[in-house]
Amino acid sequence: MARWTGEWLTSLAAAGSTDREPPRWPGEHLGLPEDGPGAAAGNGRRFLGLVIDLLLASLLTALFIRPDYSNVDAMQSYNLWSLAVWGVLTVVPAAFFGFTPGMAAVGIRIGRLDGAVIPGLWRAVVRGAMTFLILPAAVRNADSRGWHDRLTGTVVIRLR
Repeated sequence: MARWTGEWLTSLAAAGSTDREPPRWPGEHLGLPEDGPGAAAGNGRRFLGLVIDLLLASLLTALFIRPDYSNVDAMQSYNLWSLAVWGVLTVVPAAFFGFTPGMAAVGIRIGRLDGAVIPGLWRAVVRGAMTFLILPAAVRNADSRGWHDRLTGTVVIRLR
């Protein structure tokens, strides 16, 4: 499998160079430090931030729609509203502040590779849509960047 994914998953090929050595740590080729603030965020923090966002969306939805586990139609409605709340909860703060509530809780944020401060609306919408699909966010390259990061020119970095 590594053979057919090697071209489009490694940061080396994305940078257009195949003669460089593999990075010693995620984000090295992007100029990120090995550890501490500004380093590429690990999978555990990213996943925990997503779980916190999902739980928060479910709790906010439960304030307005009572989940009835015995009623399939009511649960379908509840789940759709939870998804909509999750979308707003992740896109709006990410676009204007660079992190979602879950990301803030675990100490990570979205950084742009071009040096701009905030990701902006279109990047947040694309990242949210691709995170919803799970696979683009789960498949990472050597710099710990998923497809959604590479498409939008972003990287998730640690704040602490």
